[in-house]
Amino acid sequence: MLESVGPLGYVIRKLNQVRDSGDTSQSRLEVIEIIEALILALVAVATAWSGYQAASWAGRRAEEYAKANRLRVTAEGLATLAGEERIYDSDTFNSWLTAKLGGQQQAAEFFERRFRDEYRPAFAAWMSTDPFNNAQAPPGPIFMPEYHDAKHEQFLGLSKEASAVAEQGTKSGETGDQYVRITVFLATVLLITAIGQRFHFKLVRIVFMILAWVLLCLPLWQLLMLPRV
Repeated sequence: MLESVGPLGYVIRKLNQVRDSGDTSQSRLEVIEIIEALILALVAVATAWSGYQAASWAGRRAEEYAKANRLRVTAEGLATLAGEERIYDSDTFNSWLTAKLGGQQQAAEFFERRFRDEYRPAFAAWMSTDPFNNAQAPPGPIFMPEYHDAKHEQFLGLSKEASAVAEQGTKSGETGDQYVRITVFLATVLLITAIGQRFHFKLVRIVFMILAWVLLCLPLWQLLMLPRV
């Protein structure tokens, strides 16, 4: 009968029967059945909500992992370009240095014009240290604090962002797992309630009913406290 009308309909029907019945013993049994039906109704709603949240958090985890992967791919591309620019800076500087030391002023000026705009401040700062006469001068412009590569800095930023997004995805997965555990716990409550309904002794049914209520409090509390999508 419960399956045909649903938990809420069953509760309403039983309430009407209790109101119309004058049998005290029968009324007590009806009250027990009403409470059991309420437990089943709460379990049904909580299970549906928990399942929805578990699926939603699993979807969010997948989205965040996918975003983290895209960020990492972009970051690796920038890292490759930054490495190529660093090699270009070093090769151009070595060619300039060879020409400079070889007294080929025109060739030195040619290579100096080929320096990247980002490289020029570091080169100027390095030249201000009088590197040809100062033994304490840095080995080259790339060792100067003024040396920057925008692509390398973007790579570092994207890598950090990818790690943060991936960590958030892990937390989303953990939240989804908690909702799954709640669903399993609710299934236990449902099983205990169903077992109690199999007994005709009121005392036994009351014991199972109280146990079901006690066990139901924990997942309901967790559902209230967990973050929701």
